Amino acid sequence: MKTADLYVRVSTDEQADKGYSQRGQEEVLRKYCEINRIDVRKVIYEDHSAKTFDRPQWSALLAELKKSKGKTDLVLFTKWDRFSRNAGDAYQMINILRKVGVEPQAIEQPLDLSVPENKMMLAFYLAAPEVENDRRALNTFHGMRRARKEGRYMGVAPVGYVNKITENGKKYIAIREPYAGLMKWAFEEVAKGIYSVEEIRRQAHRQGLKCSKTCFWRALENPVYFGKIEVKGYKDEEYRLVDGQHQALISETLFYDVQDAIDGKRKRHRPNVKKLSNEMFPLRGFLGCPKCSRMLTASASKGRSGRYHYYHCVASCGCRYPAEAVNDAFVSELQKFTPRKATAEIFRQLVTNEFSDQTKTSQNEKRQLLDQIDNLNSKLGKARELLLSSDIDPKDYKTIKTEIEDKLSRLEARLAELTNNTGCIQDLDKMIEKALTALFRLDKTYLGADIKLKREIIGSIFPEKLVFSENGYRTGRINEVASFIYQINSDLAKVKNGTTDEDSSKFRLVPGTGIEPVRAFRPTGF
Repeated sequence: MKTADLYVRVSTDEQADKGYSQRGQEEVLRKYCEINRIDVRKVIYEDHSAKTFDRPQWSALLAELKKSKGKTDLVLFTKWDRFSRNAGDAYQMINILRKVGVEPQAIEQPLDLSVPENKMMLAFYLAAPEVENDRRALNTFHGMRRARKEGRYMGVAPVGYVNKITENGKKYIAIREPYAGLMKWAFEEVAKGIYSVEEIRRQAHRQGLKCSKTCFWRALENPVYFGKIEVKGYKDEEYRLVDGQHQALISETLFYDVQDAIDGKRKRHRPNVKKLSNEMFPLRGFLGCPKCSRMLTASASKGRSGRYHYYHCVASCGCRYPAEAVNDAFVSELQKFTPRKATAEIFRQLVTNEFSDQTKTSQNEKRQLLDQIDNLNSKLGKARELLLSSDIDPKDYKTIKTEIEDKLSRLEARLAELTNNTGCIQDLDKMIEKALTALFRLDKTYLGADIKLKREIIGSIFPEKLVFSENGYRTGRINEVASFIYQINSDLAKVKNGTTDEDSSKFRLVPGTGIEPVRAFRPTGF
């Protein structure tokens, strides 16, 4: 009596669509063995695809058959597509089984492989499921490509988006907060070129963004974020971007600025500042030692009743101050930076004039962009004429076309951004009022800010090191703009043929008389 191992294989789609259940296959195989008086040694259940023989249960069975030859005579399955859907791999596996004395056989498609003519039928049985797989894969490929051309995103949504389905079963991606806001912030920070991409990823991670390094880098290069879908080149069709059906997260100009920052095409500005996460040390990196002039660092020491925070020098001078006292003293210094009410009118006028100048600059830039776009289109037309006259090769034309289209995309994105920004004068007044509120309440603005904004306020006012001592703060100079805004409280606010009333805007600033130039005002204690 022969001995057989029964091989039962299904995949999820086959079990659902065609009814190839494991129980049904086992029942048919056992009935066949009972009729033909074949002893069943074991039943192997498999739920992996038959595209290859890299299947866990089959690999274990094959290893067992090689190790213990003669225990099994047959490996039975219902049809040849249960055995394999790849003709080449199937022939190779049949030879391996024969070498260990095992004959594979499909009970519903029986073949005597000792008869040469039956190999033709075996080729048909094996090729038919392979062709079916290939056709299904090709249909899927063309279906997904057609969907991309229609602007639909295929696959798992990128970070900041989430996969959703409409009531009629149509799939789409939608904005997912708070990850969308964090990704938008990350794009803006990378475009600035201040911190490295990895540092920005860490900052975003601390704020709650769940994204691996690889995922983050891929996201920064994904055009999905500015509302486009990639359609890759295929046969005679070239690579292109189409408008997506989803909501864009950033502007096209910002996306290309990020690409330039990553590629190193833009000049990067990296100030000598550290990204801090400790709220107790907003002044770290801005304080100089009053004894040895080195930069003070900051740390916390553990005591009996808790942790104590200090700004201290790393040198042997022993300079050391409690962080709370230093921080409170700095807030007191900020209280001295209170401009007169008349400053508001000057500030408002200056910002309005500057905005008007920038608007004129934008109009000039738009004209320059249009000229550049026309020039590139003209070059593309000349290249097309050279191709038609066989003066250049199609390969060279394709290279030229790709380079010009890339430049056109960037120029058109910048032009669209300038166009969208035109006419936003109605928001200017709100922005000015917000800025004035911050200027008049600088100390309160500072206290209510997070660690990042606090350091921006410090750095914008004090370009040089601050020095703290028991008598207060002192510094070499303050920012020229801040000096102009706040020096109106001093005697530099001299008038000529006007008034000194702080509620009046009818005064003119003039320099004091004398041979030497007037020095910038320094607040008391600096």
